[in-house]
Amino acid sequence: MSGGVFSMSKRRKLYPKAEDELDSLKEEVAEELQLDDDIKERGFENMTTREVGKIGGNMVKKMIKYAEKQMDEKGGKID
Repeated sequence: MSGGVFSMSKRRKLYPKAEDELDSLKEEVAEELQLDDDIKERGFENMTTREVGKIGGNMVKKMIKYAEKQMDEKGGKID
């Protein structure tokens, strides 16, 4: 996804195929935190550090929970 409302990083992606999934997760978390309307109105680049930190922190929590679940289901291994 290039240039979407939730896309702002100009860095090279290590896993380009994961970009869409991460953007979807970012949108999901922003909606859960009720920040999605603010992002649409102001743009992601105009959000405060606190706001984007909340989104990023919650994304990490969700990814950790997912990884833990995968490890539990696969006897401690992650694909």
